[in-house]
Order: sequence, then structure tokens, then C-alpha cells
Amino acid sequence: MLEIKSNQLEKVVLVGAILPGASREIVHEHLDELHLLCTTAGAVIENVFVQDVGRPNAAFLIGKGKAEEISLYVQENKISAIIFDHELSAVQVRNMENLAKCKVLDRSAVILDIFASHAKSREAKTQVELAQYEYFLPRLTRQWTHLSKQYGGIGTKGPGETQIETDRRIIKTKILSLKQKLVEIDVQRDTQRKQRTDFFKVVLVGYTNVGKSTLLNFLSDANVLVEDKLFATLDSTTRTIKTKSGSTFLLSDTVGFIRKLPHNLIASFRSTLREIIDADLILHLVDSSHHNYQEQINVVDETLEEIEANKDKVQIVFNKIDVLDDVSQINKLSNLYPGSVFISAERGVNINQLYEKIGAIMNSNIMKGDVEINFSQSKILSSIHDLSESVKTKYFEDRIAVSFEATRANYMKIKKLISNSAM
Repeated sequence: MLEIKSNQLEKVVLVGAILPGASREIVHEHLDELHLLCTTAGAVIENVFVQDVGRPNAAFLIGKGKAEEISLYVQENKISAIIFDHELSAVQVRNMENLAKCKVLDRSAVILDIFASHAKSREAKTQVELAQYEYFLPRLTRQWTHLSKQYGGIGTKGPGETQIETDRRIIKTKILSLKQKLVEIDVQRDTQRKQRTDFFKVVLVGYTNVGKSTLLNFLSDANVLVEDKLFATLDSTTRTIKTKSGSTFLLSDTVGFIRKLPHNLIASFRSTLREIIDADLILHLVDSSHHNYQEQINVVDETLEEIEANKDKVQIVFNKIDVLDDVSQINKLSNLYPGSVFISAERGVNINQLYEKIGAIMNSNIMKGDVEINFSQSKILSSIHDLSESVKTKYFEDRIAVSFEATRANYMKIKKLISNSAM
């Protein structure tokens, strides 16, 4: 992990491999993003190494000659860590650490470190801690265990290996404990979600740093932290939004996505990401000014698919149109993504259009129903009032006629209540 314990920033080097099927341009773009990740984590990048790799080396990923070149540079320049843009196996980490005599990390480790430093709530801290332990468990090496020596030789192998096994047992116990904590937190979240069933729920998703928190702040004055950094906020924030037409909905911000987001991080954040699964509308915010917006859209789409979110609920919203170099880009994007909305969350451009789109989707989600109940079913009438947007009743001698309007989900709940009562 990148841990800064003093005012002195860690000196690191980055390593990228051009694997079969990958272009040099894409690899360099990914390295630029890794550069920003490392800067966010508090490191100084001293050099970047890139190699064409015809076949990944099982020992180092890159070729042995390049690994030796990097190791020599690291030792001569007192570098703290080597950071690869690709996921490394435990063997590759160990071999590179033994060769370079310094920490060896991959992109996933850096992302986990940023998440750890930005986690504020109990839930976020627990989720990140679980992801870290699951990530580092198979990557424990004797060089970094706390009781082993920082060098090999006679008298060190036995105690060092024993300590690794001890560390593994401790970590496995900790993982079980953290998973139990998240189950308890998830129960609390379920209670909160049940209290929100009457509201239309809108969730913001998108690649990290596309302006989700900025949009949430503009719409709700939520005062959520906004920084030009990756993963500036982790904890989901929910606010009640009222439109000019009088419609009310809940708007939630979620953690940003990124390329190569660690799978164990997605798994540990599953309770937070359930906000997306349970949403009535998913606003997918895209940075229209980014030169590779298409790949960012694909990354978000793949992550949504991984957490099994309903793609039919997704509405594309292109942000940052105020910084477009070429305004014709809007026409191009509009043709590629019909029905999308174009805004500037920073300047409040076209926000009314966004409200109109949300309102139209909300209205399409409203269903009308007519039912008849008897006087002994007063509890059902009370539930209809609780679950509906509007209710009209007409009393007869032997029955009550009820007309109501409710969201699709609440409409189905009302129908189920009536069906069960008839049994």
C-alpha cells in the first residue's frame, strides 16, 4: 500500500506492458490515468517504463531484462515503490520485490489505498478494509511480514515462513469479522430503503471525476465535497429534490467507476451499490469533453452489468458541455445516443431539460388502478393511501370503490395485498 506517514512524498516508478491485442496509444492513456491515481494517493512519479510484451512473462509479466533495468534504476534513485498498470500474481510481486528490494504494487493496490484514505463513514471504512484484506491475502510475501527480516539468508527462512502463516490466519479471521459487520450494516440500510419506498428514487452513476457530486450539489445544495481528484467522495449521499412542477424524488450520488476496478472492491461495496439496483432511474453521467468518453461509458456499462443493474432504467446525461472545444460534438453524441440530455452541472446549463426528462420518466412510471374492497379491509385502504400518489374513494352500502395512482412498484404491492386478502 502507498502509505504517507510524513510530509515527504513517496517516489515511485510506473510500469506498463503492451500486451498482444493492446495498442501503444491505449497503454499510454491507461498509464496517464495511473499517474493521476498515484498523484491522488500522494506519490511522486519519477519515471515511466513501457515494454512491448509478445507473451507475458510468468515471473515478472515484463521481460527479465526490462525487470533488471527497472530494478537498477530503482536502487540507484532510492525509489520507494514500483507500480504496474496490470494486475500481478503473487509470484510476480514476490519476484519483482526480491529483484528490486522495494515495494511492488499494481493498479488495484493504488485504488484500494485511495479508497482507504477517502473513506469517512463506518460503512465505507469497513467495505474498503475488507477489500484490502481480500486483495493482500494471496499476495503476502516474507519480505513484508512484520516479524521477518528485510533480507534473506541463514536463520531467517523458518520464522519468516511461520509468520506468513500466522498473518494469513489473522487476516482470514478479520475478513470473516468484517463480512459480519457489513451484513449488520446492510440490515440497517434495508430499513432505510423501506422508509423510502414511497419516493421515486434516482441514482447518479458514472466514471470517476465526471461531475456527479457537482450535479448533486447544484440540484440540492448538499455541500458534498467536490475536488478535481479521482474518488474524491465514496459515501453515497441522498437528498430530496423538488422540481418546479412540484414533483419530488430522491437523488443519490454513488462512488465513481474506473478501468480495472478491483473485483473484491465491487463485491465489498455491494451494499452501497444496491442503491443503484433499487433505483427507479439511473442517471449515467458522462464527461462529454473527454477524448475517450466511449471507453468510459463502456467501463460504467460493464460495472452496471456486473452488479446486475437494470439497463432499461439507464438515462445517459452528457455533462461539461461548457468546456467542449467543438460544439458540433453535441450533435454527434445526440445521434449516437438518442434521447440523451446535455448539461453543465458547473454552470447550471440545461438543468430544466434534465428536470423535464426526469419528470417524464416519473410520469411514465405512474400506474392507475381501480379496486373494490369491503369494509372489513380497512387496513388495505390505509396501505393504499400510504403507497399511492393520489387516492379517491367512493362508499357504497356493501363496498368501497378506490381509484389510485402509484409507482409501478407500489402498484404491484397494492395488487398483491388485495390478492392475498382474498385468499
